[in-house]
Amino acid sequence: MKNLKDYSKQELIELKKELQKEYDAFKAKGLKLDMSRGKPATDQLDLSNGMFSSVNKADYDNHIFNHPIDYRNYGALTGIEELRDIFAEMLEVPAENIIVCGNSSLNLMFDYVTQCMISGSDGMHPWINEKEVKFLCPSPGYDRHFAIAQYYGIKMVTIPMTGKGPDMDAVEEAVKDPAVKGMFCVPKYSNPTGETYSAETVERIAALKTSAKDFRIIWDNAYVIHDLKNESDFLPNIFEVLKKYGNEDMVVEFTSTSKITFPGSGVSCIAASARNIAIIKSRLQFQTIGHDKLNMLRHVIFFRDFEGMRAHMEKHKAILAPKFMAVLDEFHSSLDGLGIAEWTEPNGGYFISLNVLPGTARRVGNLAKEAGVTLTTVGATYPYGIDPKDENIRIAPSFPTVEELKKATKLLCICVKLAAVETLEKEKD
Repeated sequence: MKNLKDYSKQELIELKKELQKEYDAFKAKGLKLDMSRGKPATDQLDLSNGMFSSVNKADYDNHIFNHPIDYRNYGALTGIEELRDIFAEMLEVPAENIIVCGNSSLNLMFDYVTQCMISGSDGMHPWINEKEVKFLCPSPGYDRHFAIAQYYGIKMVTIPMTGKGPDMDAVEEAVKDPAVKGMFCVPKYSNPTGETYSAETVERIAALKTSAKDFRIIWDNAYVIHDLKNESDFLPNIFEVLKKYGNEDMVVEFTSTSKITFPGSGVSCIAASARNIAIIKSRLQFQTIGHDKLNMLRHVIFFRDFEGMRAHMEKHKAILAPKFMAVLDEFHSSLDGLGIAEWTEPNGGYFISLNVLPGTARRVGNLAKEAGVTLTTVGATYPYGIDPKDENIRIAPSFPTVEELKKATKLLCICVKLAAVETLEKEKD
């Protein structure tokens, strides 16, 4: 296809008329499709329904009565040992460095930042006493990370993503500032770009020399086993690399089963150094007498072990992969060669990152919404909701059906082209 930037003004005017007709035809269909959040679809949730039907009394009795702690009662502050073992294998850390909690890793991350603000990441120096607290925010990134920082008045510093993780030159320069206390990371199949941090990036993160001695990285490994293809991206074990530099305390890792079993009724965990685990436990003992151990047990009996969890993820892959392919096929068919859009093609995770012609993303979002397709709020993938180039749109293919996605993506591509033509036409004046 011919690059739209090479069109004459008259050609752009004619193309705009054609695109407007296509857009109006879609608008007349009265579509109501939601691609705003990475929610598992109903058939994905159905995959875990067996958690309720396959668990029998003998399973419960075997686990409940063969341990010192009755899982129906108080106790087990760090979670039941069988589930800690599964998470330990998933994250490649010792089980004693794991705390299993309730359903939400986002809640754990918010809670951890709260602890840092009030008691300090080291348990001694509260961040709230600092004149200014800053966090590095690789972007495009996860809007809910940014919301945590904004809630506490933490100043966010945007760090560009490179396709191999955050720009480490920028990170290494930024951490010279003692006000920089931490960084958010989604290291595997990042939200929304889908990229996995390279071995070099992980090495440079582990080797960071920070001015703030209580600097902490929120290592949100939400998509650690969420592959879309047969080959899984390789992510080095951050804790093993940290040991080389004596920085074991610098990273606190989080994950959950939110997109493995049930988002509202799953289990989550924290993985950290022995020192960080001890500090977190010292707070946790006053916060709770134990999380829902029967829900943890349901997960253990349903999966049996980590290999059972992996087998379960193959079923998710079978549902998700065709949806991602539907979006990507339409992008290639409608946008290749036009010079107005670029997109990621992730090997896993829940999102596709679409960059449109700078200055047009909000227009694309509004056009799509008016025609019945809701996208993630444009700008949400950057701190304070402000995309400096107004170009990034997060695409969440998981919730609609394949047929709905085909319609929604075809409309989205029309919106991308229409917004670009409007802008390029003005530039020809």
